[in-house]
Amino acid sequence: MPLSKLFCKQDASVAVKRERRKEARPGELLDAALDLFVEKGFAATRAEEVAARAGVSKGTLFLYFQSKEELLKAVVRENISGRFKEWNDEFLKFEGNSTEMLTYCMNIWWDRVGATKASGITKLMMSEAKNFPEIAAFYQQEVIAPGQALIRRILQRGIDRGELRALDLDYAVYTIVAPMMFLILAKHSAGVCVINAADLDPKKYIATQLSAILHGLSTAADGSSPDKEKKST
Repeated sequence: MPLSKLFCKQDASVAVKRERRKEARPGELLDAALDLFVEKGFAATRAEEVAARAGVSKGTLFLYFQSKEELLKAVVRENISGRFKEWNDEFLKFEGNSTEMLTYCMNIWWDRVGATKASGITKLMMSEAKNFPEIAAFYQQEVIAPGQALIRRILQRGIDRGELRALDLDYAVYTIVAPMMFLILAKHSAGVCVINAADLDPKKYIATQLSAILHGLSTAADGSSPDKEKKST
């Protein structure tokens, strides 16, 4: 092969590798940012630290993200809020009853978010949002509001089908949110919420919470208080 063609082939190969590397950089930066934000907190993390962990220069980071705040927003979109279309599409296609839907939703949320590094975003927001109102407002708009809207749709579906009793949905959504928040806190609290978080089985926890949500703690079949039944007899 003539040297000119060989050099052209090598140059083309190098160009392709560089292009692939360039395409990979945003993802690498988001991964590095997520790790550092969760480890150190948003305020304590410096842009140059994120760039260094991703193996690029600080200038390269700012080619993709205009500020540290925009980087955090991109992390949230990549790991949580960007997935709401997928989750809403699954809701529309789901054919099971309300018990099956709630079981599926809580377990799949744990598998896709809670059990992953993305769960650290919730911990991060709880600790940092008060000091960064703009970020708090962004999280409310892109995560909290659509998340609660989806849960509300799931509960309303159950009410409409006669599978769930009528509830104040503004508050009922928290019966689903609260146990999942506790599970994340247990994961990231180093034993503050649970004596030994390593012993907490997420799947058993979710199953128990679902049983309590759907059937309550009372032994009465209709959910009324056993004490009241005894007094009435």
